[in-house]
Amino acid sequence: MTDYTVLAELYREWNSKINVISRKDTDNIYSHHILHSLAVSEYMRRFYPPGIWDGARILDLGTGGGFPGIPLAIEHPEAEFVLCDSVGKKIMVAESVARSFGLSNVRCVNARAESLGEGFDWVVSRAVASLSTLYPWVKGRFSRSLICLKGGDIGAEAGELERKFHVDPGKVRVWSISEWVEDDYFSEKFVIEIGKDYLCPPKSE
Repeated sequence: MTDYTVLAELYREWNSKINVISRKDTDNIYSHHILHSLAVSEYMRRFYPPGIWDGARILDLGTGGGFPGIPLAIEHPEAEFVLCDSVGKKIMVAESVARSFGLSNVRCVNARAESLGEGFDWVVSRAVASLSTLYPWVKGRFSRSLICLKGGDIGAEAGELERKFHVDPGKVRVWSISEWVEDDYFSEKFVIEIGKDYLCPPKSE
């Protein structure tokens, strides 16, 4: 597994100049931000066959300083990531971090989701907005799935999404990150996937 010590230190340095994450959370950059982002990668490993992201174009919407996009781009060099955020100083941080790691599979864009004139295979997002707010921003932007890192009452959010946008429950899957990481921080944190098509059962190990 990749050693993310250098990445965590880079974010600490940037956070001392620009408030990318909460200043009170700088001691937890690895567990609360990098590891949390990598839950998407673990989710893909559990539910999809190897190589599913080979050649894929993935939008990280509301990336902030690069979460979950930067850790995912490190783990998946075979995929192309577009990191998008409307806050210029945060995109500047993401761009600098990507450059420091030589991530040729990352492009950073200072824009709002609705202004993007391109399509993607997948969209990922980390706690940007409620599902019923986020979904209409991107529902025409992906051909495979929207994958979100969310916390709290996911059942209520998923129910609202299904009611408002008539999303079939068979196209929605919720996975608890605590199945992977035993830590109180992740006890109420989830990966939620909303697919264009019906979602397959977990792949065989």
